[in-house]
Order: sequence, then C-alpha cells, then structure tokens
Amino acid sequence: MADTVCAALVGATGGAGTTRTALELAATLANDGRDVAILDAAFATQGLADYFDGRLRPDMTRLLVDPETSLDAGLVECSLPERVPGRVACVPASAPFERLARAKTAEAARRFEARIAEAGDAFDHVLLDVPPVAANQAIAAADAAQRVVTVAPATDRGAEANRRIRDRLADLGIETHATLATRGRFEAADAFVPATDAPFPASLDTAGTFAPTVAHAAETTVTAELDLEFEEQSVLDSVDGYLPSSLRRLTK
Repeated sequence: MADTVCAALVGATGGAGTTRTALELAATLANDGRDVAILDAAFATQGLADYFDGRLRPDMTRLLVDPETSLDAGLVECSLPERVPGRVACVPASAPFERLARAKTAEAARRFEARIAEAGDAFDHVLLDVPPVAANQAIAAADAAQRVVTVAPATDRGAEANRRIRDRLADLGIETHATLATRGRFEAADAFVPATDAPFPASLDTAGTFAPTVAHAAETTVTAELDLEFEEQSVLDSVDGYLPSSLRRLTK
C-alpha cells in the first residue's frame, strides 16, 4: 500500500457533519483493508467522544499536554463487523475546561503535529476531525496534513461558509485540496456524503446509495483507488457523475 496519507477534514461551519463524515470515510477505508486513525481537534464540541461509551482516559487533550503519554494509550477501537479487514481507531477529545485550555496553547499545537506523525507511522491513513479554524490546535492540524478537505452542508449558507473557510485557510498559507458536501450536493463540491438516519457505520451497507457515494468521497479525500463492490444497479442512477470507474463494480 502507498505511504500514509493524512487528511484534515475541516468543517466550514458548526454542524456541518464533519465528525460523522470522518467516521464513515474511515469505515469505508477499513472495508478496503486499510488501518485508519482519527484524531480529534474539535475540542469545543467533543462530538467524536459521543461514539464511545464511558469516560476516555487518556483523551486527545491529555496526549497534547502530557508528551510522555503514548499514542497507543489514547486509541479507542471502533466496533466494526468481523468481515471488515481493516481497523478504525480514534483519539477523541473529552476533557474538563482546564485541560482544554492547556491543550489549545501554541506548545500543545506543536505536539499535535508530532502526534499526527506518530499516528502516520502506525496507520495507513490518518483523518483529522477539525472545526472551523480559529484555534491553535485546529490550525496546527490543518497545517500538518498532506490533504486539506473542507466539509460543508449542501445549503446556500453552507456553500458560502465553505468559500469563507477556504479563504481563511489561504490567509494562513494552507492549501485546500477538495470539498465534501454533506446532506446533498452543491456545485463547488468534489464529492458528497448523503444524509442518513442509519447508525454508524452506515457506509458498510452496500445495498443502498449511501455506501458508494461515501466510497467516492473517501477516494477524493485520500487520493486512493478503492476496490469495493456494491449490490444495487439502481445505485448508479442516484449518484451519476460522482462514481469513478473503480467503484462501478456491482454484485448480483
């Protein structure tokens, strides 16, 4: 497999669905036999922690304020079906306010870059759950990634927010490489993730339209070609123009 690709998923606005998108992309990549880590930079919402039971010790903020704590100690495995050949492991943020403040310092941000490199040595892909860039850890995450992908809801406000976040990243000297739309499509998006009421990981259900569109979004995010199969011929009608030939293999 090619060298590790680290991709920062940067939310264009709050509530864009960046965390769920990161998880579904990771599950899709794992379904292709890849090991994926998700590191949490969204300290304010701590939404990634909601996907795991109990208090997380140590969490992402602990790894940033305590350099002696190993990355392995913070990794929490996602529960995936046994048929999935790869793995997804996350380091969510779940901390009291005092530690959150210390984890947002410039020194902690530099440690974030080191933790990303550490994860890159152990995983095929590293995905970063990044809020709209306005804090040290979010800027550090976006700056350290090889790929920066903005995530925006498919509304007029979402499209405008996407333009603003790309401009903000450019002001910081950070190049953006792609845009993912959530809950629909808009013209500037390179791929999209449909809305779903199904629990995570919905992208492993190959019978509907959700899985192939997420697979295309995963390919766009990490610039990899996935070898996956999908069941419904009608899927191609629903996502026409969004699936590359590598993802048009269907099973009966």
